[in-house]
Amino acid sequence: MSMAVSQTWYMTQRQLMVFVRQPAYAIITLVQPVIWLFLFGSLFRKVVELGGFGTTSYLDYLVPGVVVMSALSSNMWAGMTTLDEIQRGTLNRFLTTPISRAALMNGNVVNNGLVTAFQSVVIVLLGLLGGADYPGGIAGIAVLVLASVLLGTVFGALSNALGMLVRERESIIGINTFLLLPLTFLSSAFMAPAQMPSWMRHIADFNPLNWAMVAGRSALSADPDWGVVLGRGAALLGLAVVAVWLSIRTFRSYQRSV
Repeated sequence: MSMAVSQTWYMTQRQLMVFVRQPAYAIITLVQPVIWLFLFGSLFRKVVELGGFGTTSYLDYLVPGVVVMSALSSNMWAGMTTLDEIQRGTLNRFLTTPISRAALMNGNVVNNGLVTAFQSVVIVLLGLLGGADYPGGIAGIAVLVLASVLLGTVFGALSNALGMLVRERESIIGINTFLLLPLTFLSSAFMAPAQMPSWMRHIADFNPLNWAMVAGRSALSADPDWGVVLGRGAALLGLAVVAVWLSIRTFRSYQRSV
């Protein structure tokens, strides 16, 4: 187990070097969240007057949604990195080494988790500069970041599995584009559940994206419902474990086909 962990960290460092050597990438990935945060925050700032948001500031409500959306959109493309490794032959060369097969897949997932945590903290700080208030304090922020990392792990692992199965960029792009907006709008990202049609609320109850938002918003509130936070967090953790297991199984299937 310790060997697998150290090998996973080695593969993670290998992925992180790409991020470190291209710092402009960090700025580019934050452009869209900033647009969501301040453009939508300004455009819909009076929507809280409808009620059900639990706050008088739409920015307070929007920040957790943008954090979770950013985690989803960035991790959904993890399979593209895996596909690049396959097409360059790098992955096949690693197969000739005694490195753990789980480390080959999970290094990418851990890397994306660290990047997601960094992006989440930056978005929270930007929201603070914009006037957002976080009554839950540091503990609430930590829960929100952890929820976004767990959600990113779910979709990062599934994206890796998808890259192993389809092995075509166009397929990954098509599937991600198809899923991104429905997952976003069938959640409480922009609108309070009380203001959503009943059928959308029911779908949102089964949407992992919404689980992370509910956990983060509750933890950031002045009176957190820790039962809700732990329940949604446990569901995300369980789903993340299943997704990682599935990606490893998919990798072993790919290995047999080489």
